[in-house]
Amino acid sequence: MNKRLLIPSLLLCITFFIDLYLQYVQSEARLYSKALLMPILIWMFQRSQPGKTTIAYLIYAGLLFSWAGDILLQFDRYNPLYFIAGLSSFLLTHICYITYLIRIEGENSSYLKKRPVMLLAVVAYTIELLYILWPGLQGMKIPVTIYAMVISTMFAAAAWKYEQIHYQPAFYFIGGSFLFVLSDSLLAVNKFLRPVPISGFLVMSTYVAAQWLIIRGAITYHTLYQPSDAEQNTPNENHPYIG
Repeated sequence: MNKRLLIPSLLLCITFFIDLYLQYVQSEARLYSKALLMPILIWMFQRSQPGKTTIAYLIYAGLLFSWAGDILLQFDRYNPLYFIAGLSSFLLTHICYITYLIRIEGENSSYLKKRPVMLLAVVAYTIELLYILWPGLQGMKIPVTIYAMVISTMFAAAAWKYEQIHYQPAFYFIGGSFLFVLSDSLLAVNKFLRPVPISGFLVMSTYVAAQWLIIRGAITYHTLYQPSDAEQNTPNENHPYIG
């Protein structure tokens, strides 16, 4: 991994473990540790240099909305409106990522274009998750349903990149989107269905890993598909960020 990516990645890991500890001891200082996670990823993306394109600003916007969501969700124990606000922030994050994934292009057709029936697995998972959560949602039925549909769409948009673009960013996007779905599913089950053992660790570890993978995917994509190659959509694999 290039030094420009290694340093922010290590800093992210250190901050993440500090955040986990502060969460474990239930310290108020966690407000600051959690609030540092997304700015580190923004810095990591900015340092990559290839991200300075028009559609890359969708990634910046997604991270900023995630940052707002991270902060707002820490206050939901005081007022349920903070949960709605945090949910809305992450909803905007997913919309930014969906728009980004739709707009990036590659040199081939998507694997799912040949086998679209496989997307039914995403639909089935969304329906099943909402089904088991439904009794405990009460007044949150509509917001959670909309959120579940949007984040599932994000995963489908990421999966659509398989074979459409170079395998490296595609795998990063798919892995990151999958972990985002897993993180939010664990959070929802813990909040609306039943307590999940070590939920704090599971939710945060999958969430931070998801964001890192998505940003790594964006960096790799913008490195492979240089602006000068945009018309041909041909990857440039001889770059230090690749690998």
